[in-house]
Amino acid sequence: MAKEVKERRWFSPNKRAKGYAEERKAKVHQRGQKEGKELTEFEKGLRSGYLQCQSDHAGLYKYKDALAQGKSKSEAKRISKQIGKGKK
Repeated sequence: MAKEVKERRWFSPNKRAKGYAEERKAKVHQRGQKEGKELTEFEKGLRSGYLQCQSDHAGLYKYKDALAQGKSKSEAKRISKQIGKGKK
């Protein structure tokens, strides 16, 4: 009796964030078994939390990158708060 191997379903973080942002705007599930059904308050919260987490990771990465380039802490903080690639 062979045990069935389950596979994990995953997305790269930027693709998951894009999908979550689209679902939050539409207020309905856009894929999977619940497609077309309205998001619950809990599910809306999960999507908001995930999107905020991605933003935090991007900011921390930019901050550490700026410090590694020899920028001051105040300059690194300013750079980390910019949305998008920004002009350096």
